[in-house]
Amino acid sequence: MEKNVCIRQEANVRQIKACKEQIRHLDDSFDRLSGVLHLAGNKVRLEILYFLAREEKLCVCDLSDILGMSISAVSQHLRKLKDRNMVQKERQGQTIFYSLAPKYKDIFTPFFQLIDDNKILETV
Repeated sequence: MEKNVCIRQEANVRQIKACKEQIRHLDDSFDRLSGVLHLAGNKVRLEILYFLAREEKLCVCDLSDILGMSISAVSQHLRKLKDRNMVQKERQGQTIFYSLAPKYKDIFTPFFQLIDDNKILETV
C-alpha cells in the first residue's frame, strides 16, 4: 500500500487556522446542506423536486403518472422530502398538492437550469 506523502515546502499556518475556524463556524450549515443533497441524490426524489419546482404544485397522482410509479412508492419519497421540510403540502378539497419549499428553490434552481438546458454532461 502506498503511503500518502505531502510535498509542500511550507504550510500556510494562517490559512489552515482560518479554514479550520470556518469549518467549526459553519459545521451546522455543512450538515444541513449535505443532508439535503443526500436526499436529492436519489434520482426519483430529484425528479420529484424538479417537477415540483417546474410545475409549482402537483398531487401524488400527478407525480405517479409522470414518473410511471405506484402512488405508494411516490408517497414514500414525498414523505422523506416532507420530513426534511423540502416540500410543503396544501389541501384543496380531498386532494393534497405538494410544492417545493421556497427556501429550496434557490438551492436547486441552478441545477434544474442545467438539466433544462441539457448541459449537465458538459458541467460535470
